[in-house]
Amino acid sequence: MRAVTGAGTAIWGVGTSAFAKQPSVGGPRLAWQAAVEALDDAGATAADIDAVYAGSVFGDPGAVTRCLQQIGIVEVPVITIENACASGTSAFHEARLAVETGRYERVLAFGIETMTSHFDGAISPIASDPDGAQGYAMPGIYGMSATRYQCEFGVTDEQMAAVAVKNRRHAVGNPRAQHRTAVTAEQVLASPMVADPITLFQCCSIADAAAAAVIGPRGGSPDPRREVAIRSSALRSGRLWDHTCDKVWGWDIVADTAARAFEAAGVGPGDIDVFEVHDAFTIGEIIATEALGLCAPGEGGRLAESGRTALGGAQPVNPSGGLLSRGHPLGATGLAQIAEIAWQLRAMAGDRQVPGARLGAVETMGGGTAGIDGNACVVAVLEQPG
Repeated sequence: MRAVTGAGTAIWGVGTSAFAKQPSVGGPRLAWQAAVEALDDAGATAADIDAVYAGSVFGDPGAVTRCLQQIGIVEVPVITIENACASGTSAFHEARLAVETGRYERVLAFGIETMTSHFDGAISPIASDPDGAQGYAMPGIYGMSATRYQCEFGVTDEQMAAVAVKNRRHAVGNPRAQHRTAVTAEQVLASPMVADPITLFQCCSIADAAAAAVIGPRGGSPDPRREVAIRSSALRSGRLWDHTCDKVWGWDIVADTAARAFEAAGVGPGDIDVFEVHDAFTIGEIIATEALGLCAPGEGGRLAESGRTALGGAQPVNPSGGLLSRGHPLGATGLAQIAEIAWQLRAMAGDRQVPGARLGAVETMGGGTAGIDGNACVVAVLEQPG
């Protein structure tokens, strides 16, 4: 299994809708907001798009095609991918690969989810899955990971709360995020318990949103000076996982995928200036930063409270506010991460800008299936224009 070097591909344009519980808006309008912004940003029109790779998890059959036809994206292949939380970045990876191999020249990577049409709160466990049949919803699975980290490494409640405090503080500068109010560690820890030791403010919210990116050959856009180069991307599913594994669920799949992406890009984790990582729960960011190589195993809690991953630190993580602030519309999440890093590398992120960001990385991990270390993980490395 290999990562694919994207030296010949670039992001021409990105766009997203706002992220919120907005059931009255509907998928077509969300799609319009994201896709039209991406096309305009790329200097392209609907007629320029050769194919669409889309991420959607809970959408109705044909939902993506119905959403895009109003924009005039018709008569082209539309491939919809369901890869749990990594659906949007899986669509991005496949779209980039389609351009890299010459299958298509200009591709729209697209993600959409209207979560409020399906859920009032947490995603219900899937009864056909052995874990789901026992009632293991994702908060419970992450709660068990957090409990193990507290027992094995001494991660404290305050260190987990520091992730939520950091990301909510970042989101104050993100007008598209669902939660834009800063919180204190005391407020995080005093919020209702969801899955001990994870409290409500340590869990992402559901959201309705869409996100998109136009991908084409490097140097081929109307304005090559604005292109964000795709150095690499890697996609893999998890290995078999059970009581014999020495890491918590989700650690190995992120580490393995990241290793392939970094190797293909010719960089290491220390070279990355800004990260967007999958922080559906606070412990998720702690695990991801370790697995990505920002710190040693067991050091993620201390990293979170050190300031290094905050804006102003050496390697900011989730300057957008992450899933904890933006919300988590599964199909759109990964492409929203891609959009954020593209804005950062173009120095277009406003109050949340990471100064001088040259290289950025995105990590999205989707799960879970009983006995597997995650359904899918994507890690991408992007480079500033020029």
